[in-house]
Amino acid sequence: MMTGYPHVSTAMNAPVTTLNTPLSPAQAERLDALVRELGAAQLQWLSGYLAARAELGGGSPLALAAPAQSQASLTVLHGSQSGNGAKLARRLAELAQARGLPVTLASMADYKPARLRDERMLALIVSTHGEGEPPDSARELHEFLHGRKAPRLDELRFSVLALGDSSYEFYCQTGKDFDAALEKQGARRLLPRVDCDVDYDDAAAAWIESLLGEVSAAAPAATTAAKPTAGGAVQYDKRHPYQAEVLENINLNGRGADKETRHIELAVPGLSYQPGDALGVLAQNDPALVEALLGELKLPAMAQVKAGDASVPLADALGQHYEITTLTRPFLAAYGALADSGKLAGLLAAGSEDALRAYVAGRQIIDVVQEFPVQGLTAEQFVGLLRRLPPRLYSLASSLAACPDEAHITVAAVRYETLGRQRLGVASGWLADRVRPGDTVPVFIEHNDNFRLPASADAPVIMVGPGTGVAPFRAFMQEREATGAGGRNWLFFGDRHFHTDFLYQTEWQAWHKSGLLTRLDVAFSRDQADKVYVQQRLRERGAEVYAWLQDGAHVYVCGDATAMAADVHAALRGIVATEGRLDAAAAEEYLRELSRNRRYQRDIY
Repeated sequence: MMTGYPHVSTAMNAPVTTLNTPLSPAQAERLDALVRELGAAQLQWLSGYLAARAELGGGSPLALAAPAQSQASLTVLHGSQSGNGAKLARRLAELAQARGLPVTLASMADYKPARLRDERMLALIVSTHGEGEPPDSARELHEFLHGRKAPRLDELRFSVLALGDSSYEFYCQTGKDFDAALEKQGARRLLPRVDCDVDYDDAAAAWIESLLGEVSAAAPAATTAAKPTAGGAVQYDKRHPYQAEVLENINLNGRGADKETRHIELAVPGLSYQPGDALGVLAQNDPALVEALLGELKLPAMAQVKAGDASVPLADALGQHYEITTLTRPFLAAYGALADSGKLAGLLAAGSEDALRAYVAGRQIIDVVQEFPVQGLTAEQFVGLLRRLPPRLYSLASSLAACPDEAHITVAAVRYETLGRQRLGVASGWLADRVRPGDTVPVFIEHNDNFRLPASADAPVIMVGPGTGVAPFRAFMQEREATGAGGRNWLFFGDRHFHTDFLYQTEWQAWHKSGLLTRLDVAFSRDQADKVYVQQRLRERGAEVYAWLQDGAHVYVCGDATAMAADVHAALRGIVATEGRLDAAAAEEYLRELSRNRRYQRDIY
């Protein structure tokens, strides 16, 4: 993957310890630790310094002159769970550098909070996770700014781009928290905070352009700007997806299962990814739901409406371009105003969060349209209330080293009934019911640098992935097998029933038999009277888990964020407290230190 900086090669994205270098392991680790802390301008300066040292043959040290930096240089920090924030931050840094502006780019996970005292211009791009919580990479900086040690920041000017999903109660809460905390410490806004829904592209682009204008006024552009990135490789994203042919679409569950999980293989010779990345899928809405919604609206399917830059029939717009399932506050507010509905207005009033949550549960847009019909509503008016259909992200279940030119995903088909209607997950229903081998699916790679295998091939790995959360660990094992990694591997997997729901069972057992998978612990919750989950298996193996951690193991957790991730975290904290003879606070700090060192990574949703 290209970084966007002309002076940084593609290989710079990989840890130094994975490259073919003449350095000793200790030297490579020290160098890797250093370069992770440096921004683009610092790396460029360092490359010149090292070239000069090579000319001298490693003799006397050179005088270290600090790179020329304006006090108004821009620091760009990002914090996200899936990688959207990192992608936008890189884009901002690339555009700043192209204008000749001094810029430093860093993940919040790698940023030392005490450095805030020295910053003069700061751009924060951060998502909200779970119930209004910061993502793992942003947690330490968030707590620092809200703690007693937060410094006065009277010399700092800043702006926040908050990423979120308006269907959730705590929409963009982490961005709001950072914005308020920085203001409380005396910092002044370069621009007002911008809150972005899942369809964030236009709002983010406008924020970036406005921010660069403000920064440029304070930090005049250098005489020579960076040249555009060389190359000409096609860049695929959700606006310009790759059309991937479906090779396989297989039900992983056994006969008699009460659920359906699809293994889907796609041909992607034009894409590159690493284990830990996700595949973005641009799905289509259920045609039956589109037809039913048109019936409730009493609107003609062929009415022309805007969808992006094009004019398309309303049926096509609702089928392929707009979100017509998930209820959001903006939709309820706008539609409620058109319907002149006191009930909807009351649900959105302050203090009605519990009532709103109960109303939204199980309902979709069609239910609101049916309950509160609007006379004379036009097709253009209706689509104006909708947000664009967001892509669905699936953890990649394959490694290019083992499956060249292919991408595999694991999809749980969502099916349920509420209010007398059968409901389908937008993407999972489309992939399970209407996509067959030979069809094409529009996709793109969502890179996730917060979920990566260890730099050292010898590092032990503990993987906790119940249900479809096991997908990225299949990719991890394929990668470690293909590259000959010598580190031990331990999987904790859970699902409902052993005989029908042991996803990729033969592969796990083959890896276990070969010795690549050192340990395999499973928890099938409904095969006995008392339900058993992966966190209980962790506790049962507590002494061994702690011994692995003490031996340098990396821990990965993938799956449900609402319950599983919290329960697994509590189990790990309890293991550390018991085996390490620590109190709860010290055990929590132990896990945080693992996270800071990228030895505890989570991909939860």
